[in-house]
Order: sequence, then C-alpha cells, then structure tokens
Amino acid sequence: MYDYDLLVVGSANADLVIGVERRPGAGETVLGSDLALHPGGKGANQTVAAARLGARTALLARVGDDAHGRLLLDSQRAAGVDTTGVLSGGAPTGVAVITVDPSGDNSIVVSPGANARLSPADVAAAADRIRAARVVSVQLEIPLETVAEVVRTLAPGTRLVLNPSPPVELPAEILAACDPLILNEHEVRVVLGRTAEAPGAREDDGPEEWARALLALGPRSVVITLGERGALVADAGATELVESVRVRAVDTTGAGDAFTAALAWRLSAGEAPADAARYAARVGAAAVTKEGAQASFPTAAEVAALTGAPGPEEAPEEAPEAVER
Repeated sequence: MYDYDLLVVGSANADLVIGVERRPGAGETVLGSDLALHPGGKGANQTVAAARLGARTALLARVGDDAHGRLLLDSQRAAGVDTTGVLSGGAPTGVAVITVDPSGDNSIVVSPGANARLSPADVAAAADRIRAARVVSVQLEIPLETVAEVVRTLAPGTRLVLNPSPPVELPAEILAACDPLILNEHEVRVVLGRTAEAPGAREDDGPEEWARALLALGPRSVVITLGERGALVADAGATELVESVRVRAVDTTGAGDAFTAALAWRLSAGEAPADAARYAARVGAAAVTKEGAQASFPTAAEVAALTGAPGPEEAPEEAPEAVER
C-alpha cells in the first residue's frame, strides 16, 4: 500500500513577480507593475497542483529559516501537502524573479538558495518516504547528484517523472529511469546535446524525430510539450499527439508544473500516458487563466468545468506555451 500518489523531490522558491509592457534589452531600464510575492518553485508548485486535484502528495525540499520559507510551508499545508520532508536552514530560501508581459509570457531568473543545499544525504535519509510513493517527480532546480540519488533510492515499481528544467545533458543512469521524461522544445535541444548532423537535432526535424532521438538515449517514455500545438507522447511502441486547449492567457507562470503534476497523478492512478496527457493539458490551460503560479492551480471541479476548446490553430493570445515554469 502506497502512502502517496505523488512525492516530489524538488525546489521551493519565493516568486517575485513584476508585470512589464516589454522585457528590457541589454543596459535598458523599463518600469513595471507593483511587486507581487507568491509561493513557487518547480517542486513546490507540483505538489500544490497535484493536491488541488485530489492527489495524496508529499514534498521533499529545503527552504531557509526565514519569512519566505514560512510562506512556502504555509502554502503547502493549506493545499493539504505532507511537508514532513521539507528541511529548513543552511541558506536563504530560493527566490525567482519573474517578469510577465501583456500576453502572459514570462521570463525567469532563479537564485537557488537553499535548493542548492538539498543533498544526496537528504534523499538517503528520506528513503522510506520515497519508497512509499507510487510516482516520484523531480526537476533540475536542485543538484543533479541529488536527482541521481533519488533514482538509486526508488522502490521497484515506483515510476519516475523528470522535467529537466533548467536543462542539462543527462547521465544515462537518470535517463534510463524516466517514465516519462517531460520536456519543452528548448529542453529537447539541450538534452539531446547533438551536433546539427545528428538525428533529432536538425532544424527541419519535427517532434517525432525528437522523440525517437530522445528514446534512443534510454528513457522509457517521453512527453514533449509543444505550446499551442499540444504535446507529443511517445514510447517504444507508439507515438500520439495530444491537442492543446485554447484559453485566454493571463499568466503562464507555473503552467508547465501544473501539466507535469496532473500527468504524474493520472499515471499514478493507472491511466494510459496519452489519456493522462489530455487531462494534464486541461489542467495547464486552466492554470494560465489566473495570475501567479500556485494561486492559479485549479481544482478537479474547475478542470471539469473548463470551456476552452481543443485545437491546433495559432492564436498566441489564447494559446499560451503550457511549458513555462
């Protein structure tokens, strides 16, 4: 019997959000909106998103012994997340500085802070908790060696979901455990790390070629998020394109985390990957209709009531990249 549907090992940040008419160029200063403070971080975002949908979730992370850390813990507990694995101290809480333009697109700079101190020893100490989860989700806002320790700690039958953000080339040990590896188009190119002549790296290659090249690196399955074009779900046996859901975007911050959390939760319930991705696309679409990251994550009832239409038509103001942090 598993104690958790989803356990997330990852980052917890305070998001400092400023609205801008346009992003500044080098050496340029632009005026923005009043500063807004939100709980965020890819790991903390995923646990809140999954808990809002009804999943039994837990977070293994590290925050500072400061006001930002207390904000993050309060947000997790309010969503019903098990925070007994959240460690405190060693460095200030991580901070993300986010600018959001009128279309809802964002740019992000992260100061890792305590996230960079989440160590392999912390993972080893939490081994029982990790082995009590049906699905474990990780990202790369924590050290890569910590992610590798998560892979070594997994119980047989536990599924690993990895979103390699920010992207780096991944070692074979980590890639072989991914089921799925979830990436956007930028992350695909970094993870492949190929020359222009290699399969899956040419300018005229498409998502199907990317998926084949990624699967050749060792993951058991791959999900490539494609913005308004939807998401491609692939494993050794099949490839399927899942359509996006068109909504009017207010803020894309956290949409990718909402997608990943929803996908991981539905996989923990035994859904087929393509079906899980369809549900996740609706969750990600619902998230971009509100400001903020965690504040925007929908409940299961809100997802069911979403009236956005599926479809690949290009409508930038209505079809946000569901791959943002």
